[in-house]
Amino acid sequence: MEIYNYIKALHLIFVVTWFAGLFYIVRLFVYHAEAKNKPEPEQRILIQQYQLMQYRLWYIISWPSAVLASIFAFWLLYLIPSWLSQDWMLVKLCFVVLLYAYHIKCHLFFKQLQKNEVKKSSNFFRLWNEGATLILFAVVFLVILKNAVNWIFGVFGIIAFSLMLMIGFKFYKRIRERQS
Repeated sequence: MEIYNYIKALHLIFVVTWFAGLFYIVRLFVYHAEAKNKPEPEQRILIQQYQLMQYRLWYIISWPSAVLASIFAFWLLYLIPSWLSQDWMLVKLCFVVLLYAYHIKCHLFFKQLQKNEVKKSSNFFRLWNEGATLILFAVVFLVILKNAVNWIFGVFGIIAFSLMLMIGFKFYKRIRERQS
């Protein structure tokens, strides 16, 4: 079973790079949405740069990481099929499906922004970025605790933390508006 540790390590590496890609792509969406409000030529220059950065991140890091994380996950399940009969793993797999749904929605946003169709605000994208954070917390708690119920406390904690961040964000936004 020595191969198990190598496969597990590779799975974790690609999960980390997948989440890094998801976190950063949405941050680039925020910048892109804000660049639409800039005057020319600044707007054009920024948008071209953000589109290039988004393209490279999405196709060189995010998608390959998602695919490789999944390949190594399936390999782990092949090595230890008994996990599929454990509640924590079934709940984790539900979160993985949710993560792929999030990833695909990010892909739709990516395609819109590549055509410079900005249909969402920068504030929307800031909040959207929290979705990946919630999924990450839920999966980590599930995998570490290996319990289909205890992970709920961790998720409630991150939701409370997210609410505090949103309140802080609103205060920060008001301060910025007053200074403008």
